[in-house]
Amino acid sequence: MAAEDKIREGAQEYLEPGEEILAAFVARPRGWTQANAGVRGIGQKQQATATSGADAAGFSLASPMALAITPKRLLSFELGATAGMGHTGDVKALVGEAPLGEVDAIKVKRLLLGKVVTLTVRGEEFKLEVGAGANVAGVREAYEEARG
Repeated sequence: MAAEDKIREGAQEYLEPGEEILAAFVARPRGWTQANAGVRGIGQKQQATATSGADAAGFSLASPMALAITPKRLLSFELGATAGMGHTGDVKALVGEAPLGEVDAIKVKRLLLGKVVTLTVRGEEFKLEVGAGANVAGVREAYEEARG
């Protein structure tokens, strides 16, 4: 099962009646890869910056996590451990949510083999790192359409 489909299926209990996930991807707070690839100090500092920015926005992150968008909200879900490359853990809990009216921006930049997603929620900025195959464009496009 594709990661996005697994997120959609696992998130059902956290959605409001009639709400559906338009797009989703697996992510981690920015810096996780560096912290686990031997550049510990820089990676830990970036993770702390991402987490504190999200906390200031009242939008919690997890690692690993899923970021999902519905017609009404931006959501973050804690994911269970992965079974290996290309496999997504199960959705364990809803950890963050923001009405789309409180999401100021979703920006994407390429970074080596992946992407950096910069989110601005309630005026606070924080970054996520995402694998190359993630549906980042789907989340950004759904956000832009919902915001008009």
